[in-house]
Amino acid sequence: MKNCDQLIHAKWIITCEENQPLLENHAIAIQNGRILTILPSQQAEQTYTASQTSTYSSHAVLPGFINAHTHIAMNWFRGLADDLALMDWLNHHIWPAERQWVSHDFVKDASLFAIAEMIRGGTTCFNDMYFFPGASAEAVEIAGIRGHIGMTLIDFPTAWANNIDEYISKGLDFLAQYKNHERIKVTVAPHAIYTVAEKNLLRAKAIADEHQLKITMHIQETTDEIEQSLAQTGLRPLQRLQKIGFLSPQLMAIHMTHLTEEDFAILESEKPHIVHCPESNMKLASGICPIEKLRSLRLNVALGTDGAASNNDLDMISEMRTATFLAKLSTHNPQALSAYDTLKLATIHGAKALGIDHLTGSLAPGKSADCIAINLDEIETQPLYHPISSLIYAASRHQVTDVWVAGKQLLKNRQLLTLDENELKASAKQWREKIQHGIPLT
Repeated sequence: MKNCDQLIHAKWIITCEENQPLLENHAIAIQNGRILTILPSQQAEQTYTASQTSTYSSHAVLPGFINAHTHIAMNWFRGLADDLALMDWLNHHIWPAERQWVSHDFVKDASLFAIAEMIRGGTTCFNDMYFFPGASAEAVEIAGIRGHIGMTLIDFPTAWANNIDEYISKGLDFLAQYKNHERIKVTVAPHAIYTVAEKNLLRAKAIADEHQLKITMHIQETTDEIEQSLAQTGLRPLQRLQKIGFLSPQLMAIHMTHLTEEDFAILESEKPHIVHCPESNMKLASGICPIEKLRSLRLNVALGTDGAASNNDLDMISEMRTATFLAKLSTHNPQALSAYDTLKLATIHGAKALGIDHLTGSLAPGKSADCIAINLDEIETQPLYHPISSLIYAASRHQVTDVWVAGKQLLKNRQLLTLDENELKASAKQWREKIQHGIPLT
């Protein structure tokens, strides 16, 4: 008999690997936070002696979800300004609220709260863009999740920095602090082409090139952004970015809801990763990212929730369902974006976008044991014919019972193990009182 740290037995294991996507009555053997092997449960019992054994007889065990675009500290603004267009929402509500309230404590408290929501919904890794990145990193360390956290760049003053030089200086300090962290990775995060000058985008790209970092940026999210760019330069945002050499597989292009045939040609040539945020785009009426066309061009498409101020949640199961329905509706094709393809947007494709598919995003020997268990023996998912279809089309995040990151359990039978739910709720109430009395709600 061989020794291992953990054996996780499950009715179904959804690997998100191409060769064996769905295994029945199998077990995952884990040692030192990594997957040793996946094998039939009976064989596992005959092969391994585990320090800890868990059995999920009515569950699917699968890779944790990767939320490829978030602003997690915006959780404290959830519901503050709803039913508005993007630029109205930003200019007249969100940016003023941020100027008044955002601080290290605000970001840390909101990040802890958001991470709790994500863990309870099965997310094990997120990619963030916000201010005070060190505060979000502290929350990641406490919670045990994976966080890719951006050094945000924007041309105007905020509570975080006064000018682009200060943004860059503070961002580089943040990079130096977390450069070798196991679970925290730093990205370069210029906000958008309408908030960051081209010369500063080139500075961002130089930093990313020097330190081999991913770049994440909102691009072609609304018609306003495109019309403004055309009026100022005669070029669409993607044309401008290609002209200055900004586009590459290093880039995660967020939203991409308005694309022409010329845009498709640029994307096919430059091959950035695309991050689709369907619910935020729908709520703000920004547009629809044509992901079936992008996938036909062999571009990698990942999935994100955006922030809870514009969504209004961090629910990747809901996001998956919306993504597949929107793909079918917008193409008039019920076969567009199958259930399994949708699941891969939220797992292995997110890992590819972040450059960590060697580590996570699927369940395979040698990869980190970042996995979740979802109970499919609920009224909402019965009768069950196809586990993956039931997961995408019928399940809810409340059916996520258990979550592990690098073999460490963060959620057990719906109970948070690294965060205190009562403390988090008390924090949310305290911040709501401050914000509600500081900014009259309309």
